[in-house]
Amino acid sequence: MEWISALQQAVSYMEEHLLEEISYEDVAKHVHTSAYEFHRAFSFLTGMTPTAYIRSRRLSLAAREIVDTGARITDVALKYGYDTPESFTKAFTRFHGIAPRSARDESARLVLFNPIAIRLTVEGGKRMDYRIVQTKARKFLAVVKSFPNEIISDDSNHDVADFWEECGRKKLTGLLYNLRPEGKHDLYGLCSPAKEDAGTFDYGIGIPIDEDTAVFDPDTLEKAGCSVWNVDSGTYAVFDCVGENGDCITETWSRFYREFLPQMGYESSDATDYEIYFEKGRPGVFCELWIPVRKKA
Repeated sequence: MEWISALQQAVSYMEEHLLEEISYEDVAKHVHTSAYEFHRAFSFLTGMTPTAYIRSRRLSLAAREIVDTGARITDVALKYGYDTPESFTKAFTRFHGIAPRSARDESARLVLFNPIAIRLTVEGGKRMDYRIVQTKARKFLAVVKSFPNEIISDDSNHDVADFWEECGRKKLTGLLYNLRPEGKHDLYGLCSPAKEDAGTFDYGIGIPIDEDTAVFDPDTLEKAGCSVWNVDSGTYAVFDCVGENGDCITETWSRFYREFLPQMGYESSDATDYEIYFEKGRPGVFCELWIPVRKKA
C-alpha cells in the first residue's frame, strides 16, 4: 500500500461526499484497505482521526454558509449531517467558540479548516535507527481488552494507559511478571492485526510463553482474565521509541509511515504489532516498537 497516494485519494473521496452519510469505514473501502489500518495510517500521518477531519470540514463549511447565505440554521444543520439543531449547536460552539446564531455578527471570529493536502516531505539530519528481524511463530500469555479505533493517535485519550494502570492495580501484570525469571521480566503491549470492517482493535498486556516461562495452570490464569495470544512468524521492522512517555510511540509510528515506508521498499502487513517494555532498558529508550512488514511485490 502506497500510503501517501492512498491518503490523497481518501481525502478527495471525503471531500466529494461531505454532504452524505460517510464514515471512515466507507473511505477505507474506497482505498482498498481495512478500516483499522486506514484509521491508523491516516491518524499517524495527519495527527487527526478521519472522523475528526470530516467533522471539522463540515463545521467549517457550515459556518461559511451561515455567514454567506440567509439559510436557516436548522436547514444548515441537517445539510451537514446533524439530526437536531441542538446537536449542531453543541458541535458548532465547541469548534468555533461561538453559537451558530452569533456567526452572522460582524464581530464574530470563526475557524477556517481547509482541506488537507498530504505530501511526502524530506526531513534531513534526524536519525531513524531500525532493525529488520525475521521471527518464528510465538505465543504470549496476555490480559486483553478491546478498544475503539477512534482512540488511535488521540493525544487526549488515555484508555490504553488506564488499562495498564488497571492491570497493575489488580495485580495482573505482577501475576504475569512473576512467571518470568530475573532479568527477563519484560512486558509486551500487543496490538491485534486489522480486522475486516471492525470498529475496534484488541490490545493485550502480556509475556512470551517460551522455555523461560514458568509452568502455569491455564484454568487458573483464565479465571484471572488471561488468555493465549498467538503470533505467526513474519518480518518485523524494529524501532527504539526514545522519550520519557508514550508520546514517543506516536511519533515513531508517524515516522514509520512518513519516512520508513516510502524509502525502504516495505509495506505494513496484517499481523500483530507490539511494544516491548524491558525490565532492564537502555537510557532514554521508553520501549521497543515491533511493526510487521513485508517486501513490496
